[in-house]
Amino acid sequence: MASKKNVVVQINPEIREALLEMGAVDAYKCYQCGKCASVCPWFQVGTYEFLVFRFPLETVLGLIASSEEKEELAKEVDKIYRCVGCEACVEQCPLGVKIPDILRSARRILVDFGSYPETLKSVVQKIRNVGNPLGEPRENRGDWAKDLNVNAYSSDMELLYFPCCVPAYDARIQKVAKSTALILQKSGISFGILGDKESCCGEAIRRAGAENVFTETARSNIKVFEEAGVRQVLVSSPHCYVTFKNEYPDLGARFESLHTTQYLWQLIDAGRIRPDKEFKKKVVYHDPCTLGRQSGIYEEPRNILKSIPGLELLEVEEFSRNLSVCCGAGSGGLWIDWPVGERMADIRIKQLVDTGAEVIVVACPYCLQMFEETVKSMNLDIPVMDVTEILCEALGE
Repeated sequence: MASKKNVVVQINPEIREALLEMGAVDAYKCYQCGKCASVCPWFQVGTYEFLVFRFPLETVLGLIASSEEKEELAKEVDKIYRCVGCEACVEQCPLGVKIPDILRSARRILVDFGSYPETLKSVVQKIRNVGNPLGEPRENRGDWAKDLNVNAYSSDMELLYFPCCVPAYDARIQKVAKSTALILQKSGISFGILGDKESCCGEAIRRAGAENVFTETARSNIKVFEEAGVRQVLVSSPHCYVTFKNEYPDLGARFESLHTTQYLWQLIDAGRIRPDKEFKKKVVYHDPCTLGRQSGIYEEPRNILKSIPGLELLEVEEFSRNLSVCCGAGSGGLWIDWPVGERMADIRIKQLVDTGAEVIVVACPYCLQMFEETVKSMNLDIPVMDVTEILCEALGE
């Protein structure tokens, strides 16, 4: 008969205390009901066993990232970085246990020891060096606006527009920033950009565990915003939105953060802009995790789409709003190349396409990039657009 393991011997109080000190205190609230596992997007993927409910217990026992063997530690690192921070588990948990925070604590330990994915090390270094995760020259950050007569921000303007790094640099997703700027110009809103003075909001690297670089980057942005007299920041990325709104205030920020879908719906509702050009397509809207579950912004993007003549809005039955399945880009997932058959975006694209939609609509640069790449890899002929791109078209000349 095989001897039973002595669990007491495996307990590592040093690891446990380090995890708790770095924010994993919710581990003690978990009573192992397992409800989180059924709503985790890895459950939908079905090819990788990701038992979410084990992390709190492993934290209490000090077993997370505790292996001293290279191969075993590599497996643990892979598991810890599988979490995309979608918070489906948090939303469904009876006690609101924040599994992503528990795993972020483990990631902070791994980052401190340099034991985290090389792709994320590169992202962290690029943000520290040039202020964006793509490694593009800082001086080119405002180039997307060169042909649009967008002014530099000044304190007498209503808004600072902060497009996010991806819309600032990526050739395809720059269309989101351009569409937003054109809509604001048509509505008569006074706004400007800071261009090379601003840096990445830092959300992705904080989720990846690089707490020190996040703090440096955030404080740099806060200083720049304060010196410019910024009061309201309009953002295209839900990731920037939650970071500016919920995390920057802890570092002394005193400005209001607004997502484009919130602000543009206000403009439509107030009659400042009116979509009058038909967009005769069946579209399905994908709820980004950070905008929906984490921010409660479900209706504004839908209201914008419903206001557009000719547009027919479809829903993913059983998997929309708070049950939307993550695209897989959160918490650093945008830069991790998961093996074929282990990609959340494949599952989500199939759900969206099965509605019979002619266009997939998003409200997040990460989702847009993930879905664009996934549609191509699956050889599907369906466009992916941001809400602002469709609204800009519907406003006409």
